[in-house]
This record gives sequence, C-alpha cells and structure tokens, in this order.
Amino acid sequence: MNIRRNQYKLIILLFFVSLTWAACRVGREYQRPALELPAHYNRETTADTSDIAQIKWDAFFKDTTLVRLIGEGLRHNYDLQIALKKIEAAQQQVKQAKLLWLPGMDLQVSAQTSRPSDKSLTGASIGNFPGTNHIEDYSAALSLSWEADIWGKIRSQKEATVASYLQTADVARAVRTRLITDIARSYYNLLMLDEQMSISQENLALRDSTLQLTRLLKQAGQVTTLAMQQAEAQKQFTAGFIHQLQMDISLQEHALNILTGEMPDTIATKTQLSQLAVPDTLSAGVPATLVSRRPDVRASEMALVAANARTGIAKADLYPSLDITASGGVNAFKASDWFNVPAALFGLVAGTVAQPIFRHRQLKTNWEVAKIQQEEAVLAFRQAVLNAVGEVSDVLVQIKQLKEEQAITANRVHTLQQAVSNAQLLFKSGMANYLEVITAQQNALEAELSLADVKRQRLTAAVELYRSLGGGSQAE
Repeated sequence: MNIRRNQYKLIILLFFVSLTWAACRVGREYQRPALELPAHYNRETTADTSDIAQIKWDAFFKDTTLVRLIGEGLRHNYDLQIALKKIEAAQQQVKQAKLLWLPGMDLQVSAQTSRPSDKSLTGASIGNFPGTNHIEDYSAALSLSWEADIWGKIRSQKEATVASYLQTADVARAVRTRLITDIARSYYNLLMLDEQMSISQENLALRDSTLQLTRLLKQAGQVTTLAMQQAEAQKQFTAGFIHQLQMDISLQEHALNILTGEMPDTIATKTQLSQLAVPDTLSAGVPATLVSRRPDVRASEMALVAANARTGIAKADLYPSLDITASGGVNAFKASDWFNVPAALFGLVAGTVAQPIFRHRQLKTNWEVAKIQQEEAVLAFRQAVLNAVGEVSDVLVQIKQLKEEQAITANRVHTLQQAVSNAQLLFKSGMANYLEVITAQQNALEAELSLADVKRQRLTAAVELYRSLGGGSQAE
C-alpha cells in the first residue's frame, strides 16, 4: 500500500510540475506586422468604407448566361476541386493536432513459453521445481505515455497546423476568385468576337456593294481596272478576317468550356456586348480592407502565423522535455494464475526529463533558420499587401481612362461612318475616287473593331477590380 501511495504522489507531483512548466511558453504570440497603408488608393478615390467586393458574385454579374457559366465552373472546374481536396486533407491534420494534448495509449497482450537448456543457469534453476522443464509468461498491460506541454511546444504545433489549414482554405478561395474572373473575362472576349463578327459581316456587305458599283463604273469607262481590283482585294481581306474571327470564336468557346469543366463545344450567347454597361461609379473602399478580405493576402498572413509557431517549436526543442509514462496490468508465469487478482497485478510509473546536449548545435541551427524563415514570411506578407494595393490602384486608373477612351472612340466611329456615306455618294457622282472610298471603309472598320475591344476592356477592368478587392470569395 505504501508503494502505491508513493506512486500516486509521484504522478500528482509530475502533473503539477508539468502544468507549471507549460505556463512558461518560450514562443511569442503572433502579432500582425506594422503595415503602412494609405488612406485611399489614389488621388481620384475617396476613403469610402463600402466597396463592390461586398456584393456576391451572382448579384454582381447581371447577364444570366454568364451567371450560369460561373455556377457551372464553381461546381465542375477541376482546379477548384483539387484546391477543395487539399482543404479536406488539411482538415484531417487539424483533427490530429487537437489530439496532441492527449496521452498515447497502447494495449499489449502477450504469451510466451520457452524451454531453456538443462545446462544453462536458467535451466538449472527451474530444475528445482519438479515436473517443470520450461518457462511460461502471460501478460496483459495498458501503457500510457504523455509529453508535458513544456514551453508551449504542443500549443505551437497546434497553431502551426491550424494556420496551415487556414492558408489552404484561403488559397482555395483565391482559386475561386480567379476562376470567376477568368470565366467572366473569357465570356466578354466571346461577346467581343461576336460583335466584331457582326461588324465585319456588315462591312463585307458594304464592300461587296462598292465592288458592284466599281464594276458598273468600269463598264461605263469611268474607272480603271485597278480600281476594280483594289475594291475586290478589300472585299477579300474582309472575308479572310471573318474566317479568322470564326476560328477565334471557336477557340474562345473551347477555352470557356474547359473553365467550366465541360468538353469543348459551342456556347449560345443571347446577349450582345453593346447591351452590357459598366456602372459609372465602382466603389473600391479603403486599402485597409484588403488585408482581411483578399484571400491571397490572408493566405500570406496565415503562412506567417505558421512560421511564427514553428519558430516557437524550434526554440522549445532547445529546452528540457518531460515525458511521463505509466503502465499496469496482470502478469503471471502460469495461465491459471493470470487473473489471480490482486496477486497478479503490476504497475509502473516513470518520469523522464531529457535535455539535449550533443544535438544542441543542430537544434540551435534549426531555431536560427526558423527565425530567418519567419522574417521571410513577414516580407512576403508585406509584399502581398503591396501587390494588392498596387493592383487595385492600377485597375482604377484603367477604368477611368477606358471610360474616356470609349467616348472618344465612339465619336470617331460616328464620324467615320458619316465619312463612308459621303465617300460613297461622292464616288457615285464622280467627285471622289475609289481610293477615298476604300480608305474611308477601312478606317471605319478599324474604328468599330477598336470600339468593341474598348467595351470589352471596360467590362474586364470592372471584373478585375471586383477580384482585386476580394470579391467572389464569400462562402455560398
């Protein structure tokens, strides 16, 4: 009884010693590094706390076809599914980390029999027992082992695991926002190509009428063969451009299909590019919100949190560790006495304090490397914030300039369309030559194609602003 009482006292003593040491955490609690963020993105914006990133993607996009395509992409895109599988794997790691506090437990049942040599010391010893020429041993034991959380090592391991999980989740959200942006950009490219196709077909019909008129004038002797050849060459150029557009449309449809996880096929679009409008004002909020809203920035910060925790683990490895082990069960050299309680009972309690000596230099090197890696993570986090602010600032400039460029290009298209009509009238009346007509038609075609491209750029810039602010990362 005194032995057992002493064992209980030892267990209690070791328990309270471990609790006292566990309070002495050597690692530092994570604190976000100081960030020098401006009050607003550039001189054209104001410090408005609201921004378009607060809008869910299915409300931000108004086109029903685009909303359907994005929905299919979020369900079937393989890159996003891979990212989600990585989240599931990280979740399993978090579940395992929650069990680090618990002791390890093993159950072992063994039975052993041996027949020693009669000439051995063991054989001679058991010879004193008549009728016995072999040794039997039966044992059933339950063993416990527990490492006390000295210096907060186990707590840091859990923090590192949880931070890695959150980083994986934010990376998946970044993949999600990029996927939404890529699908929208691809869809707008498709609408632009459709509009350029319509423009080119109208221009082809116009050039065909010009060719027919030139032929009539050639027959009347009013123009030369060269004029007719030039008109026909321009028509052939437009026809070739239409074939190029047809190929580009098919390739863009296939790329959009792949983004949505579907096999390459045609895509029916019910909307024209001219029917989509970019709002005059797109609120960007303040730069401070990027740190908590952009998933790639959050992922960078979670990498920093994990690095901070790993630094604590490396430092804790330099200090002594306390391992407590206990085992108990039944043991007998005869099977019939196996459960002869309490005579067959046994127990063992041990506490071990281990201090690394010869590995101290290696462990210190690991700590120094962990500190350097933590400093790298700080720099990477600050760079991610800087890049995020830079992206928003750039796209705000693009939105402003593209709006003015669209107005200028639209006026240019209107002027050149009038020039084409005037050139045709003057050509019919003999007051303008064929080169003036061809030049006017070519300039009008290029301007209309440019206008379609500027419209597409404005729509894409709005989507890019939505992504760069962290839009589309909200949970369903």
